Amino acid sequence: MNRWIPDLSRFSGPKYLAIADALTEAIDRGSLAPGDRLPPQRELADTLGFDLTTVTRAYEVARERGLTVGRGRAGSFVRDDRAAATSDPGQYDEAMNCPPLPAGKALSTAFGDAVRSCMVNHADSVFHYQRPGGASHVRDAGAQLLSRIGLATDADQTVVTAGGQNALHAVLATMAKPGDHIACGRFVYPGLKSLAQRMQLHLVPLAEMTGDALEQLCRETTIKALYVVPTNDNPTTETLSSETRQQIAEVAERHNVQIIEDDAYGLLASNPPQPIASLIPDRSWYIASVSKAISPSLRVAFVRSPGVAQSMQLAAEMHETAVMAPPINAAVVAHWLRNGTFDKLVQGTRSEGAWRRTTAETILGADIFAAHPEGYHLWLPLPDAQTASKLPVLMRNTGLGLVSSTGFAVGEPGDPSAIRVSLGGPIGRSALAAGLRTLDAFISSSERMSLDPFV
Repeated sequence: MNRWIPDLSRFSGPKYLAIADALTEAIDRGSLAPGDRLPPQRELADTLGFDLTTVTRAYEVARERGLTVGRGRAGSFVRDDRAAATSDPGQYDEAMNCPPLPAGKALSTAFGDAVRSCMVNHADSVFHYQRPGGASHVRDAGAQLLSRIGLATDADQTVVTAGGQNALHAVLATMAKPGDHIACGRFVYPGLKSLAQRMQLHLVPLAEMTGDALEQLCRETTIKALYVVPTNDNPTTETLSSETRQQIAEVAERHNVQIIEDDAYGLLASNPPQPIASLIPDRSWYIASVSKAISPSLRVAFVRSPGVAQSMQLAAEMHETAVMAPPINAAVVAHWLRNGTFDKLVQGTRSEGAWRRTTAETILGADIFAAHPEGYHLWLPLPDAQTASKLPVLMRNTGLGLVSSTGFAVGEPGDPSAIRVSLGGPIGRSALAAGLRTLDAFISSSERMSLDPFV
């Protein structure tokens, strides 16, 4: 590589931090690749005209951020996350569909920077209970985000919840009662299934997620609401076209059906179709969570209710179960939305997901699974139920998350067995590729012999 020399003209603050920030940006943008050797400290100090101690402190900050590693007399190198082994698989839940971390420790750096800012601007509030529905500056930031993606919203209609699951629980508690029928897809997010069982709601699967199928169902029974993941559905990866969304909205209007639009993956799509909620806002509940776009650890989501009265009731329901979204995390997300970091982090997730999806296409073959162009999970049909049930067990502890279609099925869908393959989470690139090669070997062998390892 060409010798890296930082351009410090766009960075403020102490010189050593400016160098560290420039290094962070270079890694994020790919100007410095994993494994690249940094300039020797004395050489960089001479080039910049700085004291050696300034450069030494900058390199120390880079190491503290997890960006670089020191190798003695060989020098400092950009940390090679692609070759790093995944963290202990027992330390995280492989069954959950978690976004991959952006390259270059961008998330941890952005979080630390935002926390420091929040300690200056919101220290008097983030250590206390928040008002039901979230602090006003966080609700305002959420409303602006929802408006930006095509759903006109003001802060009074926006509720800050402790993640998407908390939001879904509060929405169902607000608008449904035991015995109500909720239409949904044949395969759905397991969190919805758990809530429906606990709240005594009846999930009714549509033959397909279309206006015609919803129309037919509404003629057969009274449907209270339709639950839909419109963009990059979990688990099927389906995205509804603008025409289908319009048809669903028209049927919902005609039959007095409310829409629960759980757009968990919508923020990752660079050019998504218009939200269904924008077509019938007075009967729609729209959920935008940061869990799938940036990180589930933040536990922050924004919900747009049909009206202010519904928002007040929703806030009360959310408060009853979770009290509030973590105030510091909510303030961090609002800070990111204001200064543009939010979009950069989403782009980082999108870029890393693209690399992983391309790797899956190379190893498994692009024609054997369904995937969203900007997603990080695959929907992989398999020849039989035995294969689908055994693969997740056989792949355990590889870091690659597999879940059988039975975990998502509503009723008896009658489709061939399938698995959802998650490409995200803390698994590194090298370990991901190794896991995919193992998966490919199991899939190939399933066509010739039993998957039972003891046969």
